Formats: sequence, structure tokens, C-alpha cells
Amino acid sequence: MARTLTRHITSVSMRFMAKVRKPTRASSSRVKSASHSRTKSQKKKNLPPAPPAQRGGVELVDPRVQAQLKIYDEALSLFRQQKFARAKQELEKVVEGPSKELADRARMHVKIAEQRMKPLHDQNPRTADEHYQRGVAMMNVGRWDDARESLDKARRAAPKADHIHYALAALDCLTGEADSAMANLKVAIQLKSENRYHARNDEDFAFLQEDPRFTELLYPEKDGTAG
Repeated sequence: MARTLTRHITSVSMRFMAKVRKPTRASSSRVKSASHSRTKSQKKKNLPPAPPAQRGGVELVDPRVQAQLKIYDEALSLFRQQKFARAKQELEKVVEGPSKELADRARMHVKIAEQRMKPLHDQNPRTADEHYQRGVAMMNVGRWDDARESLDKARRAAPKADHIHYALAALDCLTGEADSAMANLKVAIQLKSENRYHARNDEDFAFLQEDPRFTELLYPEKDGTAG
């Protein structure tokens, strides 16, 4: 009787073990995938919020910063046009704005603008090149008399400098001096033939476009007088 009971218990235990199966690979991978998804979603929840919009390291959330940036862009546009006095005025407004980064950049450009303005007032040129640079600066702001004075000094100091004669020819065109422009341009080309090709595409010589002497000087191959 005891043996029969033992065999019965053993068979029941075997049947129970047969019902408890090991998990398959598919079910294991599903468990891992679900666990990974939960971990990933938890990580997403823990991520910090996205940083505010920036431009060149300057945050643009504050509308006052946006207005400051707009003034800064306008000031840089004036700066590139060499309108340094007006650019300086706008840059000084930027310096007072809320963004320290923009204020620092504006402060740097204010110093540059002040330096660029010095040749118009404080420069004391000595060499031919310094007189030439000052003359070109005066041309760029429409101060023709000052430009001519500086370029004449430059020519006297360096009479063989082709670029000085070329600048004088351009100035003559801007002031309507056709004969003087032709004479100076001719010397510039004699000193350096490449000036002939520069003058062909130089807007400063538009004043001479209808002058036949200008055409003959710039296009000598048309009448066989190149040189």
C-alpha cells in the first residue's frame, strides 16, 4: 500500500513538472522589448527641456533682446557701408540693451568705428602711401577737395606709383574733369598696362564712356595702336 502511494505521488509530481515549461526565446525577447520601451520612455520623461532659440549664442526669447538684435543688424549694415558715424550711434544703443553678449560685440564695433573715423579728422599722413590712403578715404565720403589735396601730395612723394595716378584719374571723373582724367589714366596705363583692363570695368570711369579718347586708350587693338 505504501509503495502504491509513493508511485501515485511521483506520477502526480512528474505531470506537474511537465506542465511548467521553460519560457521560449520569443516570449523572452518580448519581455526584454517591453522592459526596454519602459526604460526608454522613462529616460524621455527625465530629459531636460529644450534650450531656448539662439542666434550666434544670443538667446532670442526676450522680446527686448530681439529688438536689440534688430538694431545691431542695422548698425552692422551701416558699418559695412562705411557710414561709421551713424553706425556708432546705433551701436551705442545696443550697448545699453539687455543682452550682455550683444552689448560686448557692439562695444567692440564702436571702437572700430571710432578708429575708422579718425582718418577723416585726426590723421597726419607722412608717407606717399598714407597720403594715398587718406585720399581714397576722402573720395569714399565725397570730400573731393580733401581727396585731391592728399592724392596730389602722394603723387609728389611717389611720381612713379601707378595706383596714385589711377586714383587721381578716378577722382577727375567724379568731379567732371575729362581732360585731367584722360591724362592721369594714360600715365597710370603707361606705368602699368594692367590698369587698362581695370578701367574697362571700373564704374568710376562711367563719365568717360562716350569720350572717343577713352575708347582709343582702353581698346587700342581696334585701331592697331596697342602699347
